[in-house]
Amino acid sequence: MSDIDPIEYGKLVNSVENLERKVDAMEADIKKLLAMAERSKGSLWALMGVASVAGAFISYMTDIFFRK
Repeated sequence: MSDIDPIEYGKLVNSVENLERKVDAMEADIKKLLAMAERSKGSLWALMGVASVAGAFISYMTDIFFRK
């Protein structure tokens, strides 16, 4: 009835605990990566806005200088 080897069971429990710690660490890393991706998405939109304003200014200045 007692086919469970206590040594093997202890090894399995230890392995599961180690895997749980690794999964917790990976979850924290994934949250950090998600936060970094969200920040970079915001900076991308800011850069696109600056590029749009610069393009509009250049177009306006070339229109003034080359108007005939």
